[in-house]
Amino acid sequence: MLKSWAAVKWPLSRVARQGGEAPPANPASFDVLEPQLGYLSKPDLRRVREAFKFADQAHLGQRRKSGEPYITHPLAVAGICAGWRLDVQALQAALMHDAMEDCGVTKAELIEKFESPTAELVDGLTKLDKLQFSSKEESQAESFRKMLLAMARDIRVVLIKLADRLHNMRTMDAMSADKQRRIAQETLDIYAPIAHRLGLNQTYRELQELSFRHIHPWRFAALERARERARGTRRDLIERIRFDVEQAFARADLPVEVQWREKTLYAIYAKMRSKHLSFAKVSDLFGFRILVHDPMQCYMGLGVLHGLYKPQEGRFKDYIAIPKANGYQSLHTTLLSPVGTAVEFQLRTQAMHLVAEQGVAAHWIYKLKGGSIEAQHLGSKLLQSLLDIQADTRDAGEFLEHVRIDLFPDSIFVFTPKSRIVNLPKGATPLDFAYAIHSDVGDHCVAAQVNGDMVPLRHELRSGDVVEIVTAPHARPNPNWLGFVRTGRARSKIRHHLRTLAHEEARELGLKMLAQALRSEGLALPARDSEASAPMWQQLARWAGLRHADDLLMEIGVGRKIASIVAKHLARMLREAGERPDAVLLSMGRYGADEGGAQGLVLLDGSEGASVRYAPCCRPIPGDEIRGYLGRGEGLMVHTAECGIGRRLFQRDSEHWLAVAWADEMTRAFEAEIGLLLTHAKGVLAQVAAAVSAAEADINHLEMDQEAGMGNLTAEMRMLIAVKDRHHLADVLRSIKRLAPVRSVKRMKPGQSLGG
Repeated sequence: MLKSWAAVKWPLSRVARQGGEAPPANPASFDVLEPQLGYLSKPDLRRVREAFKFADQAHLGQRRKSGEPYITHPLAVAGICAGWRLDVQALQAALMHDAMEDCGVTKAELIEKFESPTAELVDGLTKLDKLQFSSKEESQAESFRKMLLAMARDIRVVLIKLADRLHNMRTMDAMSADKQRRIAQETLDIYAPIAHRLGLNQTYRELQELSFRHIHPWRFAALERARERARGTRRDLIERIRFDVEQAFARADLPVEVQWREKTLYAIYAKMRSKHLSFAKVSDLFGFRILVHDPMQCYMGLGVLHGLYKPQEGRFKDYIAIPKANGYQSLHTTLLSPVGTAVEFQLRTQAMHLVAEQGVAAHWIYKLKGGSIEAQHLGSKLLQSLLDIQADTRDAGEFLEHVRIDLFPDSIFVFTPKSRIVNLPKGATPLDFAYAIHSDVGDHCVAAQVNGDMVPLRHELRSGDVVEIVTAPHARPNPNWLGFVRTGRARSKIRHHLRTLAHEEARELGLKMLAQALRSEGLALPARDSEASAPMWQQLARWAGLRHADDLLMEIGVGRKIASIVAKHLARMLREAGERPDAVLLSMGRYGADEGGAQGLVLLDGSEGASVRYAPCCRPIPGDEIRGYLGRGEGLMVHTAECGIGRRLFQRDSEHWLAVAWADEMTRAFEAEIGLLLTHAKGVLAQVAAAVSAAEADINHLEMDQEAGMGNLTAEMRMLIAVKDRHHLADVLRSIKRLAPVRSVKRMKPGQSLGG
């Protein structure tokens, strides 16, 4: 039995948990429901009985997974609705809510036998299994659309649907564990928040609790045992606080009802996860509720409580003056108990309490008592929103997406091109969407279209967007992505891929470097995938103080181990194993080339990734003479041979320099910096951009400084352009130089000015 806020006094709890009076011999008969219908007139009772007979006949021979007659489910759903004191039409619909879906009953039959209002309720609850949809998501969306559109006309639809889900959650034990988890997760994601939004807090808590039990049964059981132990140790404190509170209100001559509650297991679990607490550190396992007669007494009672125990600063909330969106009203205050623990108190009227527990259902309960309550207005904003959405919506998927925005304001809901709905946090980008679809889609993402238009990957998505991701086989995550993705899934996937990629690239580079260093000894590198050489590789790794050969190669690739030193030790091992130096290999290692020209070098084609960087001081491009500097733990940095910074590094640390060369084919463009001195005139920037484009190059960055001199207005411009090689750069410079406003243009060297 679930524990919550001493709620056993209220109608839903009594009906839902206890099933009314002592159950009759036959739980599939109308007798199990009739004792709960005492609030109906005799004619209405007869109408409900007729609906039961119709449903019983329609479901004849059908059984639930548990083996019980299927009619026991509609009877239980109607019993929950009776606990909310719903009217005769709602009870009829509750009894027949599966008749159209499972028994082939038509809407026309229901209209003929039970009139249109009841038929509309049933139709709103019916799934469209017999219609063909392009996807499961579309079918689910259309089913949800019908329910919520009927809800927009009549709130009773969603109450029946919630009662249906509540009973299904209570009776899932006969299902497979996988199906239990799937249904429980759907309940936690969809139905519990709907119940909360409509103020059905008692139903909301029970749906959460049941979902938790089915999703995490072991955690549920462990927390249940822990709470039971804590209840025993705190019983005396609860009784002491209750006695003190009752005495304080008696002295103030203020009649109240004092109730205490326990925090639900799901709420305890959620707090433990969000706050990273152990069970022993969760202090608010119980609290108290004070029920009074009118709102003014709530504020008077607040003074009594604050006079009794010391309030905690910043822990007071007035939901009477400013109700929650679902109509909830109460005063909340947290006080220090006699033993110094924090205890929450809530003060509300009886009417507020009814609304707090039953939400929109409070309208029917309170109306039967002859009272007047604003509960009939609860959810009115949501209902109006549904009607407005329907007027502007073309398909079921879009409708469901919009409704879910209303129910989950902290989320956005976007669509795949095939109308699958994807839930993302506010501020999410196309990259978050890509990783939500699949990690491979995110890893290979190169562009995105939103509503048919190309957008940057950092574009902020909005609810209702249709998002399409463009991928490329050789694309890889960019470290800059971490600066704008929102979801934890995207962030973790990007980081994991970058780490893996960096290790792979470092290993590959380390392998090349070790092979080159070993050629200097006149020896060839043993095969990595050979069983015969595996013991030698393992022995080499242990000599280096590492567990695996891959770790050694990675250490070489990032500069933590020196390839020449490792190669000398490996050469000694090979000679001991009988290998002899080869003159050709020796010449290749010594001169860095064979007759082919570059076999002994580390060849670069632009695809090396994070393990190889091109120095921003000199910006080498294919065709430049280059050399590589292996920084300690920083990977390989490539400089031009004439770079002053590179020369100084070579003089200071020649041991870490590595012979490198350009490969025959490049995989990407490289950046070169050029400087222009030009006469500033109207349209000159557009002319320069057109000249660069005509030479089939791209401008990646541009800076322009304007200055007066020699009586003419001149401007200095610096650009980073993407080119294939030195020949391509020369073509770009010639194209720019032909422009009339251009006085001079040249490739810039580190620290060089245009006048130098």
